[in-house]
Amino acid sequence: MSRFQPATRPTLYFIGVTTGKSSIMKVFPAWAEFLGLKDAEIKGIDFALHDDPAAYREAVEFIRDDALSMGALVTTHKIDLFHACRDLFDVVDPHARLMDETSCISKRDGTLICHAKDPISSGLAIDGFLGDGYFERTGADLFSMGAGGSTIAITWHLMRRSRGADVPGRIVVSNRSQHRLDEIRRIHAEIDSAVPVDYVLAPNAEDNDAVLAGLKPGSLVINATGLGKDAPGSPLSNAAIFPERAVAWDLNYRGDLIFLDQARRQEAERALQVEDGWTYFLHGWTQVIAEVFNVAIPTSGPSFDRISDIAKTAAGR
Repeated sequence: MSRFQPATRPTLYFIGVTTGKSSIMKVFPAWAEFLGLKDAEIKGIDFALHDDPAAYREAVEFIRDDALSMGALVTTHKIDLFHACRDLFDVVDPHARLMDETSCISKRDGTLICHAKDPISSGLAIDGFLGDGYFERTGADLFSMGAGGSTIAITWHLMRRSRGADVPGRIVVSNRSQHRLDEIRRIHAEIDSAVPVDYVLAPNAEDNDAVLAGLKPGSLVINATGLGKDAPGSPLSNAAIFPERAVAWDLNYRGDLIFLDQARRQEAERALQVEDGWTYFLHGWTQVIAEVFNVAIPTSGPSFDRISDIAKTAAGR
């Protein structure tokens, strides 16, 4: 017997790990009213990390076959779900094909479509808090801890030759397992880029501390591991020292957020810029809602500011 019941209203699904704790459960109803998405609702689908492929297929087949199930945002399981379900999609967008993942499932005219929206949403977030020409001006490095879908998207955005001189001096990607490092190396090989990339196996926090110690001043340091949200902790130890004037970005905005606490303890002394994942959250969700419900949502300007204000109020930030 299926775990899923047919939707009675236009429904967006959130496929994650602890979806009930996400602010989107409070934010989506307010956004739906603002955007005129009549009667639309959101439901969470929680899977264990690296769950059974059959479980992912059951969820995607249900969304495909249920008339009022409009689509889904996928987090944490982007790569695993894509690998388990690729043959179920009628259309795979170019970013999803390149990055071997999906963060958005939509339906249009009887076809089931998968998209990778992270290259767009992470790019909007980064460009927003770094500003134009940051890497050209500073010559700084990029260090992303975690080799999953978010790091694939972020590195794609920042390493492309089409950015000219505004690229990191060096990219370092670390991960606790070699398999993910091999996969991101394969994907990077398909991107037109001259930026050198180091792939570091980092089973312990001290391994990431050592990478941190070798970065240039002003480097962008990202927690893309899920630690602090999907599981407790930080990819760094409490002995880690950030480079001077570094930008510390946690993709999470909820959870124990220990990585952010570690950065904030050094914020004044090391002149750090500390960013949480709230703006990334806004861009990620609005990109998917626009795709699933086929509505136009701006990425900046007064209307986006209003969407941001609605989210802050609904989430109690």
